[in-house]
Amino acid sequence: MEPRTDLKKPENIVILGAGNWGTTVALHLYEKNYPVGLWEYNKKYYKELIRFRENRRFLKGFPIPEKIEIYNILEEAVKEKDIIIFAIPSHSVRNVLYKLKDIIKKDKIKIVSLVKGIENNTLMLMSQVIKQVIPEFDEKNYIALSGPSFANEVARKIPTAIVSASKSITSAKKIQKIFMTPALRVYVNDDITGVELGGALKNVIAIAAGICDGVGFGENTKAALITRSVVEITRLGTKMGAKIETFSGLSGIGDLILTCMGKLSRNRFLGEEIGKGKKLEDVLNSMVMIAEGVKTAKSAYFLAKKFNVETPIMEKVYKVLFEGENPEKAVNDLMTRQPKAEIQNL
Repeated sequence: MEPRTDLKKPENIVILGAGNWGTTVALHLYEKNYPVGLWEYNKKYYKELIRFRENRRFLKGFPIPEKIEIYNILEEAVKEKDIIIFAIPSHSVRNVLYKLKDIIKKDKIKIVSLVKGIENNTLMLMSQVIKQVIPEFDEKNYIALSGPSFANEVARKIPTAIVSASKSITSAKKIQKIFMTPALRVYVNDDITGVELGGALKNVIAIAAGICDGVGFGENTKAALITRSVVEITRLGTKMGAKIETFSGLSGIGDLILTCMGKLSRNRFLGEEIGKGKKLEDVLNSMVMIAEGVKTAKSAYFLAKKFNVETPIMEKVYKVLFEGENPEKAVNDLMTRQPKAEIQNL
């Protein structure tokens, strides 16, 4: 067990969402001697967690200690907690926030987001959703954790680096300290917009990378795809107020490389199945975990329109997923676009 280095009373923490990430984070913080709770909204899965003290759906082989309290009732889960960690799908965040409005209004509560997505209807990042639902919430108490990190590898203590981002560097450093271990290195950043955008948009590009795999293209293709997608993400991100440097960091190109190349990537897997000719609905129905990139592809498409930004790769992902465009034709269209210089104004 990795002990905490301070002697103060530890923060009481709850993780909302008992998927692979939520469960991994609960175990990680428990091993650092923090009081930890884990909330699962589905009653059937909640009972399985209680019965087996193991997440057999998402994280087999990692027992959940009795001291980690598992909840099914949301209000009980967040009671008297100092830090609430969101590890749920992006489309569920708003509804959960509405239920917690009165609790989250308290100045002392910090919200940490592990969510990597963008709302479809509003085109909002998670930090913006919280501010809209709870206007009184102090933005300095919001922290986004992001970066190249497969939950299963973090659970196995494979060396990993992520970033803690907040408008308050003090808050970012607090979460950095809480999460940091010899196997998990945490950096800080004050660019919430850039960190959240990078974490969300890389899932769209991962679908594109998977499509390349499914169609049968090689590593050359994926290398070109990843490199040019950094330009697209940066171009859109800076228009939305993000810092250009953020996209060269862990939550940008770091997460992009892992999600596009890693065999554990659910978004890359989905793209590969699409590239092989399978229908989106069939692929989604066959998956246990959620591929956030599908919903994010729609958000990215309309964000690019809103900010008048050229994002050809992400646009093609949208057209393949939602307009039925042939994947091979999409790649051919990208390769035969008007010739241009590599380096130009973003």
